[in-house]
Amino acid sequence: MTDQLNEKPLQKATLAGGCFWCIESALNLVKGIITAKPGYMGGQSTAPTYEEVCTGRSGHAEVVQLQFDSEVIGYREILEIFFSLHNPTQLNRQGNDIGTQYRSEVFTHDEQQQEVALAIIDEINQEQLFDDSIVTQVSPAVTFYCGEDYHQNYFKNNPENQYCQAVVSPKLAKFRKTFIAKLK
Repeated sequence: MTDQLNEKPLQKATLAGGCFWCIESALNLVKGIITAKPGYMGGQSTAPTYEEVCTGRSGHAEVVQLQFDSEVIGYREILEIFFSLHNPTQLNRQGNDIGTQYRSEVFTHDEQQQEVALAIIDEINQEQLFDDSIVTQVSPAVTFYCGEDYHQNYFKNNPENQYCQAVVSPKLAKFRKTFIAKLK
């Protein structure tokens, strides 16, 4: 994929780390990330809807698919940020969000991404950065289904939403302090 304005090749990353509103709102702030789109991946349905995914029966995870400029930010850096944005030791949940749709998963787009993802998980476990072991799955990327229009830039467009106030806003405040040098 090429950015038509700059003719730079862009890379993809697809990440599932609980509610896609949290992940998307943070990653859209990072230098080198061109787009961060909420959507669904990894399930059986060929036309998943938010309502269907929320039941947990479709098998999809809430994901954010990124397009990024690897000359500005590397895939490993993106994964380092990703692992700081959620708790990768919780199986099929993030806080009060419970179900397989909230699982932690890295969907890789090539063999190199798979190697990097497995290596960083191994390093985090060896360094015992969390009290428990990482449960994040690493799987080949399959069809990405873009989330409904109202999910795009959800936090930015709905900062008064109760979930955004209680969950997204505090995560974003912490994220901004931690990654200030990486922000646009």
